[in-house]
Amino acid sequence: MNEIQVLEHLNEKLAQRRTELAESLAEGGVADFPAYRELCGVIRGLLTAQVEIGDLVRILKANHD
Repeated sequence: MNEIQVLEHLNEKLAQRRTELAESLAEGGVADFPAYRELCGVIRGLLTAQVEIGDLVRILKANHD
């Protein structure tokens, strides 16, 4: 597995986790507002990580061409 494949795999795992958390949030899986805020922060952090990894993958792919 090369570095691009590793990053793409990691990005997929982050997307899966973000989807799981968003579904939990939509189904009312939080007890109170502080838990809601924390979960939103985790989702936002996962999305930020996905964007950064996606940018890195694009750069690496451009350099391989």
